[in-house]
Amino acid sequence: MTYTSPLPAQQTPDFRGSALDLVDLTMAYGDIDVLRGVSISVAPGTTTCVIGPSGSGKSTMLRGVNRLHEPKGGDVRLDGESILGTKPDVLRRRIGLVFQHFNLFPDHSALQNVMLALRSVKRMPKAEAKRIAEERLIEVGLGERMDHRPRDLSGGQQQRVAIARALAMEPEVMLFDEVTSALDPELVKGVLNLMADLGRRGMTMVVVTHEMNFARKVADQVVFMDEGRVVEAGRPDDLFDRPQSPRLQRFLSEVL
Repeated sequence: MTYTSPLPAQQTPDFRGSALDLVDLTMAYGDIDVLRGVSISVAPGTTTCVIGPSGSGKSTMLRGVNRLHEPKGGDVRLDGESILGTKPDVLRRRIGLVFQHFNLFPDHSALQNVMLALRSVKRMPKAEAKRIAEERLIEVGLGERMDHRPRDLSGGQQQRVAIARALAMEPEVMLFDEVTSALDPELVKGVLNLMADLGRRGMTMVVVTHEMNFARKVADQVVFMDEGRVVEAGRPDDLFDRPQSPRLQRFLSEVL
């Protein structure tokens, strides 16, 4: 599959992504460590895809970066500065997170869903929030669906609303947690194309995914995790064509 931009290049403004560094990050649920000393460096404007079996700690890692679950140890640095002391509301303006489940308000239109955080978190005047929300929805290909409620949108369209909502906050980093896993197969390509376009335009992205072709074609870096640790990390061609560890070799033999 090739990944194409949904908009002509001259219509797409560039993003200013920031560097993201995870330093010896450890996370636990109760007494059980689910992330053990994970260190990953994501350069500004690059895409890192995180792959691995279920239960390997990939989603927990993203929740730690966005402080939905507080780390037990280690550090998360945005442009070289620790964000562990930052107020979560302030942090989530800088780091967007899109889940596999869309988490849209069912009684709000697509436009209202995108406007909501701009009004409540950024305290924007209604007219300005509406303008930005409209721009982001057009950007993700939903200019004709702004007034539709989630029940009147396909799963892929609902996921685009969730992405537009995150983009409206002007984040420096976007985190994606298996955002296509709840979609019907025919809807997956459109969402992946949108994500590939964001990466080409300079957004720093960390993408937890089971879409191996996307990871190979779009990622600047692929990280393989297993049992809460980083087992291998490097260029896509190196990991997919020349896996070094038996665990990665076994994983790829099962998914490719």
